[in-house]
Amino acid sequence: MIKGATSAVLALALVWCALATPASAQVLVNIRSQDAPRYDPHSNTSSGMGHPMFMMGDTLVALDWDLKSVHPLLAKSWTISDDRLTYTFSLRDDVTFCSGKKFTAADVIYSFTRLADPSARWPFYWRLGEIDSLTAPDPYTLVYKLKRPHSELLVDLANFAATIINKDNVESLGADFGVKGFDGTGPLCWESWQPRKELVLKRHDAYKWGPTGVYANKGPVRYEKMIWRIVPEETTRIATMLSGQADFCHWNPLQAIESFKKAPNLTVYEPTADFAMYYWGLKSTRENLQDKRVRQALAHLVDREQINKAIFFGQAETARSLVHPKALDFEPATLDVLTRHDPERSRKLLDEAGWAMGSDGFRHKDGKKLELLMYSYTVGQNPKLSEVLQGAARAVGIDIKIQTWDPTVFFQKIAQQDYDIWTLSVPYTSAGDQMYLYYHSKNRPVPNRMMWNDPETDRILDAGRTATNEADRAKYFHEIQRRMHDEALMIPAAHSRLFLVAKKSIKNVRSHGIYSAALYKGLDVQP
Repeated sequence: MIKGATSAVLALALVWCALATPASAQVLVNIRSQDAPRYDPHSNTSSGMGHPMFMMGDTLVALDWDLKSVHPLLAKSWTISDDRLTYTFSLRDDVTFCSGKKFTAADVIYSFTRLADPSARWPFYWRLGEIDSLTAPDPYTLVYKLKRPHSELLVDLANFAATIINKDNVESLGADFGVKGFDGTGPLCWESWQPRKELVLKRHDAYKWGPTGVYANKGPVRYEKMIWRIVPEETTRIATMLSGQADFCHWNPLQAIESFKKAPNLTVYEPTADFAMYYWGLKSTRENLQDKRVRQALAHLVDREQINKAIFFGQAETARSLVHPKALDFEPATLDVLTRHDPERSRKLLDEAGWAMGSDGFRHKDGKKLELLMYSYTVGQNPKLSEVLQGAARAVGIDIKIQTWDPTVFFQKIAQQDYDIWTLSVPYTSAGDQMYLYYHSKNRPVPNRMMWNDPETDRILDAGRTATNEADRAKYFHEIQRRMHDEALMIPAAHSRLFLVAKKSIKNVRSHGIYSAALYKGLDVQP
């Protein structure tokens, strides 16, 4: 039924393609499935916020296409002390915010102090490391002192959470910061936002400081505006791209990828590196999930090869571990530990945990039914992944109830902590990044939604984060991967692939993988 409906849309769209009126070359339309709660780089981890944030704002450094090499951006250069505790950044002196305000080291200190504020509990505060002090001996020098080494500091400073913000803008807008405006130093500037409809960004004409070594064009961009338009329905996004009514989409319905590749007006791009995983998360503090045997039982219920074929249309990579094998510091010993499809093993684990099958077809223990509540949201593969696990769980006697939420509500609901399981996808840059992101106790309740609080886990993660050489960093991050695969707090579903679909007429398009933000700065794009 779905396949037939999609085919009809594709056929209709091909007719539209010949009839469509081309959009203005000066206005590019980028369609996506979901919006953000607000556009404050500190406030949430939503990719709906992060992707345009890379265009509205800048960070001190930029990541190359390989997601490993670090290049200058707002910082021209830097030095690192022998003890790895002091980073001295030499900043550009020709940068302005969209408002025209001059960028200085004071803006960096304000931005990082706000992000690091322990009372605010911003979800990505830990990416800054443990700051001892931030000082500016002159307006264009920043001295960044750490209490302990942070082995991935420069990579973390390329994340959108480290976007430099304007204090005046934050204070003047107050609670409306990121809702009624955002003043950044990026190649595009805020013009307007209609939540759940579109975000309109205009060219930052003064921009000329694009990341060295990443883009040929340092700025400004070669178009006037970019509209980030929300198109939640998959069939509509397919038709919109095939008919030429939009210029870009990287929130693509996977069933249409092969049709996009064959379309005469489109080109499909994939990044050099992109690490993102769809998963089911399990909250360790919930009564029925405290026993890791129950969590392990859930992990072995699903056939990931079939998931890739049926839900991802063969356009993902079958997950065999939490971390992608090509990511920095991946531990090969974790392959197939969680991902082997073995329902019989699941039954045995549940028996060992004391959950006996009842006459109603569900398992019971101490007079209580093995019932779990799963939160999912309405976009992408999440609803189908929820249903797959629900069906597989019922076959072994686990009753999973599903509640599905719109993306703009989902993160508010999940913050209330009243659930056992959730479905999401996580972009990351390395094994250490993913492990620290989700498992360190400091990151409770977000993004450590598993509410995992284990001193030994923290010790290993801290040892990897504070390592002063690559060998030690890899050793500890290998150890933590083995440990977390055994604990089964996250169940990998698939390693997703990032597809950037663009009009063939647009030149110099290349897909970047940072936080799955395919356009990144988009400086070379030429309509």
